[in-house]
Amino acid sequence: MTPGTRTAIVTGAARGIGLAVSERLIADGWTIAACDMLEDRLREEAARLGDSYRPYRLDVTSENDVNTVCERIAEENPPVLGLVNNAGVTRDSLLMRMDAEAWDLVLKVNLTGAFLMTKAVSRQMMRRRAGSIVNLSSVVALVGSAGQANYAASKGGLIGFTKSLARELASRNIRVNAIAPGFIETEMTLSLPEEVRKGYAERIPLGRMGKPSDIAEVTAFLLGDASSYVNGIVIPVDGGLST
Repeated sequence: MTPGTRTAIVTGAARGIGLAVSERLIADGWTIAACDMLEDRLREEAARLGDSYRPYRLDVTSENDVNTVCERIAEENPPVLGLVNNAGVTRDSLLMRMDAEAWDLVLKVNLTGAFLMTKAVSRQMMRRRAGSIVNLSSVVALVGSAGQANYAASKGGLIGFTKSLARELASRNIRVNAIAPGFIETEMTLSLPEEVRKGYAERIPLGRMGKPSDIAEVTAFLLGDASSYVNGIVIPVDGGLST
């Protein structure tokens, strides 16, 4: 399509995977409605990337905030035909030490946030009978991880959410798919001790951690015309970790 004629909303777009996805989609001609709580980082990236990256402060756990911001995005941008539910948090702890607050927060951001965003944005897509939604799950949803019961539950919930909506929205020509990233080099993982990162890499058949760009490439495929007959799937991008 001609550059600038379609918009993709990306949550958690100020850094890491969300930023890499935004950059990749801009290269494909998308206008990006970049949503995050990190206003300063959004402004910095907007100054660097130009008018194709449009910043919106958004709390995905607030239904009022989600509805208000999504309405603004629809008014201020080309038609919204893509949504990437990427925003997420971790609060790791063994089950016996995990409090209800840590459980609730992770579920609220990672799963309820995707529900609120998808409900708001799918309304716009249904009117146009077109759209593609990509949910960022995790390899942890496929294989589990000690100390991450809350995170695994939230990301596993995203997979069920994805498959159900793929059936529900298909009649309106809206596709819903998921990506399950493995260990990806982000600001969080790069801050870990070298021996910890080496231990992660040794568990991966390809022998290395992934990069945000690896996730961005698959996201671009799922949002693009080349995947027009792909619906309701989960693609692990994990170097073989979940095999």
